[in-house]
Formats: sequence, structure tokens, C-alpha cells
Amino acid sequence: MPKNPRVLALFDVDGTLTEPRKTVSPETLSFLATLREKIAIGVVGGSDLVKQKEQLGDSPSLFDWCFAENGLLAHKDGVVIGQTSLVQHLGEENLKRLINWVLAYFAQLDIPVKRGTFVEFRQGMLNVSPIGRNCSREERNEFEKFDLANKVRETMVARMKEEFADLKLTFSIGGQISFDVFPEGWDKTFCLQYLPHADFDEIHFFGDETLP
Repeated sequence: MPKNPRVLALFDVDGTLTEPRKTVSPETLSFLATLREKIAIGVVGGSDLVKQKEQLGDSPSLFDWCFAENGLLAHKDGVVIGQTSLVQHLGEENLKRLINWVLAYFAQLDIPVKRGTFVEFRQGMLNVSPIGRNCSREERNEFEKFDLANKVRETMVARMKEEFADLKLTFSIGGQISFDVFPEGWDKTFCLQYLPHADFDEIHFFGDETLP
């Protein structure tokens, strides 16, 4: 059957193509290669391109459409077609205000374990982790249980929504240990601006659970 480029299958990364922060399996890569012979395929993940490549390999060449950081860095057929910056959007002073508040909040936060990399700056978002992204796999799993019982991330997000209402930000709790902070409209739907409706009959998105 010839390839139908008017049907697009768009995949999330963590929890969909891979286990969280793990590398893609040979079986999944084989499946994607076979699928690409039939329809257009794409990937849209929240991580930057470096981390996406760590998990998937050379993602811009593996997919017809490759979106890192929800589409803030966009590739089509391996070529960059768009870039968007959080610094340009918020401005340096607002960004410092946001990061300083987070670090001050963490200084007062009492949780069983803290490691390192509590705020990760990405091109179009901040990834905020109460335990720190440098935690081990076991620590990550234990924090997930603690967070479910004590609503650490949920409570922090509620406070930040009040504190930074003027910046019109979205807070997305996902995965086990962190949440993303980005301007309204910069979620995974951001990549749709690069996918003209006239070019597709069907777009299917495959992802795991994400909380608002």
C-alpha cells in the first residue's frame, strides 16, 4: 500500500514511545519505521532536543515531523522550520522573578529527599521538580508515592497560579517528579500551527495521562 501523507500519527515520548526517561526499544523503532511506510509520523515531547535524542536517537530523521519542547523547536523532514523562546516572550526580569520564587519556595519545603536540578530551563518552558531531576530511579518512584499522598506539586502549582496570575502561565503536572511552566497556549497543541488543516485528513495523537 502506498504511503498516505494526509494521515499523521503524532506520538508523545515518555510513557508512550519509551518508559519515563528510558531509551526507545528496537521493537518500537521497527514499528515506527514500518508505520512510516504507510502514513506520516511525528513526535511531540516536552523535553529539549538533546534529551529527546538521548531517548529516541536522531529523532528529526526518524519522523516526518519532530517537535521538541511541545513544538517550540520544530523540524520537518530533518530541517528546522520554527523556533520560539521563553526569554523573548516573558522578558528577563519576569523570568528571574519566577525562578527566584521557586527557589525560595523549595528552601522552605520539607520533603523526605532533595537532590539537584530543581529548576531546568528549556527553550520554551521551565521544568520544576521539588525533589530535583538528579534523583535516582528508586527515589523518583518513592517521591511519586509521597506526592500522591501529600499533593506536593498540586499545592505548589496552586500557589504559583495566584502569585503569577499576571504572566498568564500554564502549569502542567505530568510524569513522576516535576511539572512544566509555560505561557498559555504553549502546550502540545502549540505544534499544530505547523500542521496546516488543509494538508491532513486525519491527525491522531498518542500519549499517556497528563494532568492539567
